[in-house]
Amino acid sequence: MSRFALVTAQPEFDERIRLAAAGLPGSLQAFRADYLPSTLDEMLAQLVGEPLEVLVLGPDLSSSDVMNFAAAVDVRSPHVSVMYAAHASPDLALAAMRSGVRDLVTPDADVETLRVHLEQAATAASFRLMNASTGASSVAAPGSGQGRGRVITVMSPKGGVGKTTIATNIAVGLAKIAPMSVVILDLDLQFGDVASGLMMKPDHSIVDAVRGPMDALSLKTYLVPHPTKLYALCAPLNPADADQISAEQVGDLVGRLASEFQYVVIDTSPGLGEHVLAALDQATDVVWVCGMDLPSIRGLRSGLEILSELDMLPEHRHVVVNMADRKSGITVQDIEASISVPIDVILPRSKALPLATNRGIPALQDNLRDSTVKGLRRLVERFQPTWQDGDRRQMHRRVVFQ
Repeated sequence: MSRFALVTAQPEFDERIRLAAAGLPGSLQAFRADYLPSTLDEMLAQLVGEPLEVLVLGPDLSSSDVMNFAAAVDVRSPHVSVMYAAHASPDLALAAMRSGVRDLVTPDADVETLRVHLEQAATAASFRLMNASTGASSVAAPGSGQGRGRVITVMSPKGGVGKTTIATNIAVGLAKIAPMSVVILDLDLQFGDVASGLMMKPDHSIVDAVRGPMDALSLKTYLVPHPTKLYALCAPLNPADADQISAEQVGDLVGRLASEFQYVVIDTSPGLGEHVLAALDQATDVVWVCGMDLPSIRGLRSGLEILSELDMLPEHRHVVVNMADRKSGITVQDIEASISVPIDVILPRSKALPLATNRGIPALQDNLRDSTVKGLRRLVERFQPTWQDGDRRQMHRRVVFQ
């Protein structure tokens, strides 16, 4: 069967999809219809060629029919990426997420934009198919990296260093690479700010998620969609509810999210509490954030030493110095000498970043032009499969402090 399948009766949309798919490996099979078949088997029986990876549903199809058909695809062939051409709204995005639609694209998108969406959808489909073949229905062993997404834990021994700002920007940046395949988890259970950092008003929180069954459908009902095509599982609305969440539940939750999403970004509370350690136990990456002050640097050194003794350092480490300033009296070399590991990314002190945070619009979402934003983009690049560990030593040499 075809790698790409299209259902639409709109000639213009049909033509743009054909042109977009023409630049990608695999064939496209189109069905000129403004309705969907009664069953998935009816469609599969008519497909020829390579295994189906991406199903594109045109803007002329009924949204209710699309949601029902996508739910059937999600049950029968969960690796297939269903892409729907429609003008997104919060209600539609939530319905799409719950039914199994993997991507929403505007009906008037140009050919290049559609090509990017098709390529991302095909990549995500291959990832999910790999998960299925390696037994991802159960949580993989911690740190194995097999049959699960990349778990990125953002942490700091001290508060007030911009950890949540960095975590939300990582999630937004990754969502541009893998739309609808990124979830951010707020694990600062008492005073988490991911919801405000993304300008969200969630109806559910992590408390609901750990209380209920952790199957894919149930988890999706607790996630909040964001306009940048990522999802969020927010901290409890009442700080007292944090006592109801155990470290074991956190570990199970992170493992389940990793089996459903390509990227799981975790914003943690300061320090090395039991919930943070549970997240680290599942992490493939840790982003250490520190400021250019002695308490933060000493805390980072102690944290690295403790986790090294516990053998809990994830495979990939990324050290970020935030709010860097030449006038602080401390240099990058001083920090590296103190913590005995290289600095990977330096984010200069910026007026634009706090403003973006206060507005609830992450800097990478707003495409701000700022040296700090460039640093955030470099940080996001580190989580792409093409990134090489050998590049990390020299990254800070190109940063100019402001």
